[in-house]
This record gives sequence, C-alpha cells and structure tokens, in this order.
Amino acid sequence: FNGSPRVSAATRERVEHVAEQLNYRPNVSARNLASQRSNLVMAVVPMLTNYFYMEVVRGVQDRLADTDLDLLVYTAQAPEYVDGQLERALQRGRTEGVLLFSTPLTDARAELVRQADQPVVLVDSSHSELDSVFVDNERGGYEATRHLIEMGYRRIGYLSGHPMSVPAVDRQAGYGRALREAGLPFDPDRIYTPQQSRDHGYTECIGYEGMQALLKQDLDAVFVASDIQALGALRAIHEAGLRVPEDLGVVGFDDIAVSAYVGLTTMRQPMYDMGRQAVDALLSRLNAPVSASAHSVHYAELVRRNSTEWVG
Repeated sequence: FNGSPRVSAATRERVEHVAEQLNYRPNVSARNLASQRSNLVMAVVPMLTNYFYMEVVRGVQDRLADTDLDLLVYTAQAPEYVDGQLERALQRGRTEGVLLFSTPLTDARAELVRQADQPVVLVDSSHSELDSVFVDNERGGYEATRHLIEMGYRRIGYLSGHPMSVPAVDRQAGYGRALREAGLPFDPDRIYTPQQSRDHGYTECIGYEGMQALLKQDLDAVFVASDIQALGALRAIHEAGLRVPEDLGVVGFDDIAVSAYVGLTTMRQPMYDMGRQAVDALLSRLNAPVSASAHSVHYAELVRRNSTEWVG
C-alpha cells in the first residue's frame, strides 16, 4: 500500500484483490504515525462566514485535494484571538505547515513562527521573512477612489474595517492617496472605523451602522472596505431616501457573488486563485525549506456596475 518497490507485481495484485474483497482501507493515522508525518495543513482564518474567506478556503481545499494533505481550520473571529489560535496551530506536533490569513506579523508572532520551525504562508498579508500571497490593497483602495473621482464625485467617504485589519488599513491609505493626488481634502470625519472587533468589522450590520454615521457628513460618494459591508451601507442609503448612484455613489471591494445582483461597483479580488496559490507556496516551501521567501502579489480589478455613474 505504500508503493514499496520490494513488493513483486504478483504479490501486490493478490493483496490488492483481497483488500478490495474485504473493503479494506489503510489506517491514515497509523501510517502517519509510522512516517512521523501528520499530513495536516493548519489554517488560521478570521471568520469562515465571510464570503471572501469562504472563497479563499475553497481554493485551498480544492488544491489540497490533489495532494495527500488534509486541512484543519482554526477561526479567530476577533484580532485578540489570533495569537492563541496561531499558537495552537503551531503546536499540533508535526504539522506540515500553517496558512495564516489577514494577520499582521508582529514581532511576537514572528518569534513564535521562528521557534516553531514550521513552514508558514501568509495569505492576504505579507512579511519579508515569510512566503505570502496577497492583493495590493493600497493600490486597490487608490483605484476604487480614483474611479469615484473620475465619475465626478468629490465629497468621498470611506467605510473601513477594524483598525487591526491589514487590508482595511491599506485600502484607507490608497483612498487618501487618490484624494491628495486629485487635490481633494482628506477629512477624518468622512471616515468610519468600527471598533467592534468581531469578524474584523466585515459584516452587513457594521456597513449599515457605519453608513448611517457617514450620512451625517456632507458626502456624495463612499468607498466601502468590503462588499459585505456595502450591502448594509446600501440599505442605510435607501432607508434615508437617497438614490444610488444619483445622490450617492458606492464602490465596494471583493466582488462576492451577490454584488452582481445588487449592481455594486467593486474591486474584484482573485479569491479562489489566492487559496490555490497559498497551497502551492506551502508545497514549494516543503520541497525547498531553506530557499528565499517568495511573494505572490495580485491586483484587484475594477468591475463597473450601476452603483456609480457620472454626476458632474
């Protein structure tokens, strides 16, 4: 069953025939124990209910299906839970590797990874010492805001994620750069940053509450850090009696499936492909443990729909 070349073809055929008659399957745990391998890949994910992470994890699972590795997922629904879940993932014995999602690698976390001496691939964030697969979120935030400016909007707000969310912070940086280049004011009052840490702020409820707060400002458009938040924002806008895009333009980020049905202009991320590439990066690291760290950078693509239009 292990494919040993010392077994003759005739013997192999007899054993496989009997195994088929008895419906025998090798015990995976016993085989792993004998080989001193776990054949497990750990993933530390902020939230599995979020469309973005669901799609990335789908890519991870599909790519792992081509290997002999299995996936075990730890969720950290708030930033303060990440360290504990990462420590658990790294202390599971002979784990083949860990995929760490959307988490800044602090000095303490970097030291934890070094001491564990296990391959770690960052997904949706980056660090010079570790392999990573990520989207250039600063550029994505810039292009989203630039699109609103090109469509004639001038008083643009930003509905962010939790301040410890790396993508949300980077997208805000791009938002600010686009405003400065266009000679438009950067007004902190036009930025809503949720303090609720659960789900890193990426929920319809946060989008709804954040939009209600931003509507107190003099805005004609808003860039939202995620599509799921944008759904809540659209509800708040409609309840206020405003029209999209005539009174308020809206751009999201991710391009989840439902975005096309609500006509949301958004920045499309290659979510599924990021998951597959994260596994490829881990496999490459397992094959070449001492090679230099590799970084796969993706760029979000603007998808134009009817939540934005020329309003000049």
